Amino acid sequence: MLNSTKGALFDLDGVIVDTAKYHYLAWKRLAEELGFEFTEEHNEKLKGVSRMRSLEILLEIGGLSSTDVEKLAMAEKKNNWYVEYIKIMDKSEILKGAREYLLKLRKEGIKIALGSASKNAPMILQNLEITELFDAIIDGNKVSKAKPDPEVFLLGAKELGLEPADCIVYEDAEAGIEAARRAGMGTIGIGKKDILKEADMVVSGLYELL
Repeated sequence: MLNSTKGALFDLDGVIVDTAKYHYLAWKRLAEELGFEFTEEHNEKLKGVSRMRSLEILLEIGGLSSTDVEKLAMAEKKNNWYVEYIKIMDKSEILKGAREYLLKLRKEGIKIALGSASKNAPMILQNLEITELFDAIIDGNKVSKAKPDPEVFLLGAKELGLEPADCIVYEDAEAGIEAARRAGMGTIGIGKKDILKEADMVVSGLYELL
């Protein structure tokens, strides 16, 4: 599958690093401040959901209602806590095989881009000490449409100077796989086959591709 590939586009969370635990800690902290418990089971309902919708689900769990102004303040507070947590991340938190696989692709002359909705992606890459392994970084500061819209991957291919058909996307979410397919790119799912069944190929982690 990689034989004709000229570009590789990577999602960040769940593919290169796992920041989900920090989102959970920030939501849990907000719930505790609001006076109710937020469990890991509750957290499953927030996966792949926007920040504001996640907040609405959290308030539903707590049986609370708030004004739009209050919700914006809560969402900002949660995000500030999340940023505090990820600021202290280091290279030990990169997922197994990710650095090695990126190096392998570079050695083979394949261009590499990041395609993530996170506005904190540049800081995370810097903390993991892998910024220099990417030829282009497309993050939440450059795109306005969320996956499954293909905007993030189409922009990634454009910045690499490649046609979409010459690129492969590495994703751990159904919406990401759909976005890549809409962009006309090949797909490698990172995770479970029953969830990522639309991907061209599924592996448990990038270490399986070394």
